[in-house]
Amino acid sequence: MLEAFQTIFAPPRHMILLIIAAWLGVSLAERNSESTGVGKADINNLAFHGFIAFVVGGRISYALQHMGIFGKSPADILSINPDLFDPLGGIAAGFIAVLVYSQRNNIGAWNAMDALTPLFAAIGIGLGLSRLASGGAFGIPTDLPWGIHLWNATRHPTQIYDALASSLILALVWRFKPSLRPGLLFLTFSALTAFSQLVLQAFRADAILIFGGIRQSQVMAWVALATSFVLIEARSSSKNQKAG
Repeated sequence: MLEAFQTIFAPPRHMILLIIAAWLGVSLAERNSESTGVGKADINNLAFHGFIAFVVGGRISYALQHMGIFGKSPADILSINPDLFDPLGGIAAGFIAVLVYSQRNNIGAWNAMDALTPLFAAIGIGLGLSRLASGGAFGIPTDLPWGIHLWNATRHPTQIYDALASSLILALVWRFKPSLRPGLLFLTFSALTAFSQLVLQAFRADAILIFGGIRQSQVMAWVALATSFVLIEARSSSKNQKAG
């Protein structure tokens, strides 16, 4: 009983890394509040609802993709293990939660998503580092000099790849001009994240294969990338029409 209590109320080190990343993301979002037109109080409320939806949605999305695993042990869906998580599914759930909250509180939905973009990017960094600490989301074997020894083999440090990609994406979106049409900041982040996952998932050793060898995660990344491009085009066209 004591061990179970400690497991629930004393988060492991890799979860602490994720919590720190979320705190950093909220701090950056607050600093960027003026450029997105969303007040700091609203950012905190949006961050809370968006983060909860991000975590829950990412877990549910992962569970739906791994029904065989969770079918044998349904209680694992409540595990605090960050390896059992789908980032793209989390982003989609966070988007829906923020959209609902924005409509109920008269906040522009695209402005809200732009405001929370630093939070989503920071969580991506935290996920990579937490997975590195836990040894999850490991890569395929490699002979490259920067490989890490994990699970009895020298493997691609996919966790570090994820953290570096998220850091680069955060740096890029942070430099965007405030004059961008609302929504373009978040959609650019989504497109960059989907593209990075499309590339990096090829190095994962735990990928699910469908249709005779196609990685399921890459199919989802393609869908997310295409959707982001369609919405970016729609938002840009709307801006040009108003300007004309």
